[in-house]
Amino acid sequence: MPKTKFKPVLHLFFFFIWVSIPCFSRPVITYPPQTSLLFSSDAVSILSFKSKADLDNKLLYALNERFDYCQWRGVKCAQGRVVRYILQNAALRGVFPANSLSKLDQLRVLSLRNNSLSGPIPDLSSLYNLKSLFLGRNNFSGTFPPSILLLHRITSLDLSYNELTGPIPANLTALERLNVLRLEWNRFDGPVPALNQSFLLIFNVSGNNLTGKIPVTPTLSKFNTTAFSLNPDLCGEIINKACASRAPFFGSPSASSPLGQSAEAQSGGGGGGVMVLSPPSSPKKSHRRTGVVLGFTIGIALILFSVLLALAVVKKQRVDSKGTNGTTIASPEVTNSNAGNSRTHIGEPPERKTMMPEIQRLKKSGNLVFVGGEVEGYSLEQLMRASAELLGRGTMATTYKAVVDRQLILTVKRLDAGRTAVTSGEAFEQHMEAVGGLVHPNLVPLRAYFQAKGERLVIYDYQPNGSVYNLVHGSRSTRAKPLHWTSCLKIAEDVAQGLAYIHQASRLVHGNLKSTNVLLGTDFEACLTDYCLAVFADSSSSEDPDTLAYKAPEIRKSNRKLTPKSDVYSFGVFLLELLTGKHPSQHPVLVPRDLLEWVRTIREDDVGEYRRLGMLTEVASVCSLTSPEQRPAMWQALKMIQEIKESAMMEDRASYGHS
Repeated sequence: MPKTKFKPVLHLFFFFIWVSIPCFSRPVITYPPQTSLLFSSDAVSILSFKSKADLDNKLLYALNERFDYCQWRGVKCAQGRVVRYILQNAALRGVFPANSLSKLDQLRVLSLRNNSLSGPIPDLSSLYNLKSLFLGRNNFSGTFPPSILLLHRITSLDLSYNELTGPIPANLTALERLNVLRLEWNRFDGPVPALNQSFLLIFNVSGNNLTGKIPVTPTLSKFNTTAFSLNPDLCGEIINKACASRAPFFGSPSASSPLGQSAEAQSGGGGGGVMVLSPPSSPKKSHRRTGVVLGFTIGIALILFSVLLALAVVKKQRVDSKGTNGTTIASPEVTNSNAGNSRTHIGEPPERKTMMPEIQRLKKSGNLVFVGGEVEGYSLEQLMRASAELLGRGTMATTYKAVVDRQLILTVKRLDAGRTAVTSGEAFEQHMEAVGGLVHPNLVPLRAYFQAKGERLVIYDYQPNGSVYNLVHGSRSTRAKPLHWTSCLKIAEDVAQGLAYIHQASRLVHGNLKSTNVLLGTDFEACLTDYCLAVFADSSSSEDPDTLAYKAPEIRKSNRKLTPKSDVYSFGVFLLELLTGKHPSQHPVLVPRDLLEWVRTIREDDVGEYRRLGMLTEVASVCSLTSPEQRPAMWQALKMIQEIKESAMMEDRASYGHS
């Protein structure tokens, strides 16, 4: 009897244990879902990238709340997803790990410029929404990333200043929306692809090992030699360099082989320059021998003719140098002078000489003077031997691009003695020393100057990305839209920074602000050039009408001294040019209210940005008031622009937070 009573109790005990097990184990099952809710996949991707790319722990990322990652350095989110990741100049060191940022499938902009990342660029094909990719100025190696060719929405691609090798893919033409392509200063080899993207505005493949004839496409023909420079084995019509061809009798047996064909085509696709003729089994052997003998005869005749022609040219140059004093490089008339213009004269190739005649004549009569503690990185003799390419002629100077020893690229301005006021050598020297002391990120660095026997040269760093004039006018059709308002804001802030610095750091003024004198630096920052040189202008010489539109009313028809307030007026005119895309000579004279309506009419598609455009137009209006006393100081104008920028950023953050 006791046994029969104990069994039901034992069964009841085991049943209770079996029912209780799921209750005790439930917390273990629910933890993983809670963890996945806390750590977004975007946050995990960024932390995965940081673990291998930030070996020095420069990025102090912490995740305490679900959307904390949207506040991390460089991260911009929309509706809780990462859309921009910008870490340029972040001192990163490491590698770009695979399967990290490639999982940010809503990413629009990725910038890792100017860091110390190395190794190959990983597969980025899953970033199908990516529009801008900036990986320049790192140490990336390997070949051109093939996954980039699958990013069909991309508009800006910068892989410059890395260690990438191999050919540039021919099917890069599939990226139809590209408007920026920068591949300079890598180790790419092979031919230049036949790019045909009609929207391509910025292009550079200089400083590589590219070879062969540059394809003459409408797109590539828009760019001058700068975009292809420092590739010694490139040739073709675009860079005005004939393609070297082997002697016909060493090349293809076809007598009709054109002179401009590539060496590979003329050698039958082989690697050597001499074709080895195998003995044929027909009577044609004697004819081939006759052809070889005839070829040698013609070759020797051509060599003798070339030697005689060279001697005649040298003799003529000596006669010309004795009978000529003050020769200049002849060129087509160029109305807009600019040190960094990507095009200087449409329809004709830019001129190139083996040396600048101004320096050649004066080589023994003066020395280069380096300013601002600049190290003497080159001599006058080296500058004399530099190749010189005419960039443009301005109201008081002719501008050249000079390549010293095939490495250092400089901008050299030769002041026109006929258009500059008579100034003593000592006064010129003192002024240039003062100008050379101005150092600011938004000023093109002045490096040196030269004067002797009435000749004066001013030497700057070369800016590779052209001028704001080209950005606003030169590469756009008459029906093209003006720049986006954020681009206008960025350029305006950069220019205002540079002008405010000049006014506050010295007693100098720019005196010649216009869109051709605002260049785009390596990071596409706006930089002022030709600053503080207007004091040398001859007031009696006729003024260029296009330049006159930037001048303040008080100095247009008088000899009144340039002032900071006249710079402010020019800035107001320049800002209106940015907002409307119209040259100042086309600006109507309107009261402020009508001026705003005119800007809105031109930018009729920017309905959602009317308030911000109105604030920028107001800055332009107050800066370009007729009375100099009513204009703000440049630092005040800068403050107004920065307040507009801060207001826009706060509004954008608020809109993201409520979305």
